Amino acid sequence: MSDIKGKYKKILEDLENNIKDPEDLLYTKEKFMELTLIFMDIVDRLTALTDARIKEIEERQEEINSRISSVQSMVDEIEGDIYEDDDEYEFEIICPYCNYEFTTDIEDGEKEEVKCPNCNNIIELDWNAEEEFSCGGDCSHCYHDEVAEDSVEYKKSSKKHKEEKQEDDENEDEDM
Repeated sequence: MSDIKGKYKKILEDLENNIKDPEDLLYTKEKFMELTLIFMDIVDRLTALTDARIKEIEERQEEINSRISSVQSMVDEIEGDIYEDDDEYEFEIICPYCNYEFTTDIEDGEKEEVKCPNCNNIIELDWNAEEEFSCGGDCSHCYHDEVAEDSVEYKKSSKKHKEEKQEDDENEDEDM
């Protein structure tokens, strides 16, 4: 900036030294000032446009950073789910003695029994039990995963499940 001031002063000195008529000198200085103001106005406009574009770019960058952060948190969650070394699993259990429903952490299927927090009875866990249901144990209307196999409720729910399955199959046959 100081270099521009020096050059500006030198141009004014050259004008004063080379123009002898005071009226011509005054006229030349005024026109030179007008030209300088025009250039200054152009520089100010360019600066304002540049500032506006920089602000727009910064706002877009903030939006992009926000999106990246959101995606990164989802990736971290997925990565945590995939590479999770936690061997504890949470199971919902319904006590066959008091029908109290509770959740318990069970490590890797090694636990053989669980104590009901309501009636304090011991519930034996059978990890090798084979399911005899055609639904595979994933249906929402069965109770086979919640009731012990040797209980009366199990037998009732199993019979009910078979009847419902048979009705569904018959309805499907009729629809065809």
